[in-house]
Amino acid sequence: MSQVCPHALVIDPMVADLAGETARLVAGEPVERIDLLGVPAWTVTRHTLARQLLVDTRLVKDINAWSLWQNGVVTRQWPLIGMIDAGRSMFTVDGPEHRRLRIKTTQALTKRRLDALRPVVERLTAELLDDLEEAGRAGATVDLKSVFAYPLPMRVVSELMGVDRSDHAMLLDWYKAFFSLLTPQDERLRVIDELDAYFTTLVRKKTADPTDDLTSALVQATDGGEPLTEEEVVGNLKALVAAGHETTIGLILCAVRALLTNPEQLAQVSSGDVGWDVAVEETLRWDSPVTHLLMRFATEDITVEGMTIEKGEGVVMSYRAIGRDSSVHGPDADVFDVNRPTANRHITFGHGPHICPGAALARLEGGIALPALFARFPRLRLATPVEEIHNLPVLTQNDLAAFPVRLG
Repeated sequence: MSQVCPHALVIDPMVADLAGETARLVAGEPVERIDLLGVPAWTVTRHTLARQLLVDTRLVKDINAWSLWQNGVVTRQWPLIGMIDAGRSMFTVDGPEHRRLRIKTTQALTKRRLDALRPVVERLTAELLDDLEEAGRAGATVDLKSVFAYPLPMRVVSELMGVDRSDHAMLLDWYKAFFSLLTPQDERLRVIDELDAYFTTLVRKKTADPTDDLTSALVQATDGGEPLTEEEVVGNLKALVAAGHETTIGLILCAVRALLTNPEQLAQVSSGDVGWDVAVEETLRWDSPVTHLLMRFATEDITVEGMTIEKGEGVVMSYRAIGRDSSVHGPDADVFDVNRPTANRHITFGHGPHICPGAALARLEGGIALPALFARFPRLRLATPVEEIHNLPVLTQNDLAAFPVRLG
């Protein structure tokens, strides 16, 4: 691997101390040198600078603009490569081609389709709350993640995209292996191939026999230029499923953790004095489901905050640190507060052309799942000290290993 600046902040692949890492980023410079598993990059840690760079056309998603990739220093054996070299989709191209691919997705992911999903999310939430109640009978400790927060987003995104429920466990296992830094790289590359094959089969099935789902809508989208190729539909689907379930798992669990450890704020939300939508937004700001988003590449030298990002270098957005920016959210930005007037000013879902297309879906799920959970189990409580709830070794997501609770 390339030589990393000796003063670079090392991003911990085992996520042993996410709070400490975030504090170090917040205390540092707006743009910092970091070490990503031996690979040098820059990370952005401030709100205003992130907004500026996220619309800077000199930063692109195309991996071929990355000098370490061009010169062979970074190869397919780097554990994070699958998040960057992910095939052709709206997540990996820029400019007119990005607009073409994104327009097709936004045409398919319509408000009508999301509105139709609301009763589906409500039904799936109720089913999983029944499962949670059964698992937690007689005061038993139950893992809120595995029984509720983990399966719900996959069921929702699968309903949206026309994926069979019988495939859920397999997809969850594949994505878990893909994101975990404990997965051997050869196995991760095999999982990437399996995901490609799975979604290619799904796209071909929907091409031959379309139904009322997002996959069929992407295949059939013809307005606004050339239709999507099979590779482009597959690329969009892979990324949408990954982002659509992983971030929502984190949103639900981080919101529950924040509210259970701030009971006076939970009382405000449960009574209706503060809206659940506000609790969702404050969670997204304070405990972002995405910790570090990989990666954009400089097509020319860019000087910001007295630092020069050289042509060919990679730039990461550290959204968890960005959400703690005191210049935007006040001197207590590192405190969870549903009464914060700037709660909805976060950019956790990004900013500019590449803003997350699934943001509305994540908000829909969080806005249904959280009030339903606390309404069914008003005495919900942690079954272990909050300090014992640890993250999985996932560098890019705020992914908790387990979330033990008691229901009453």
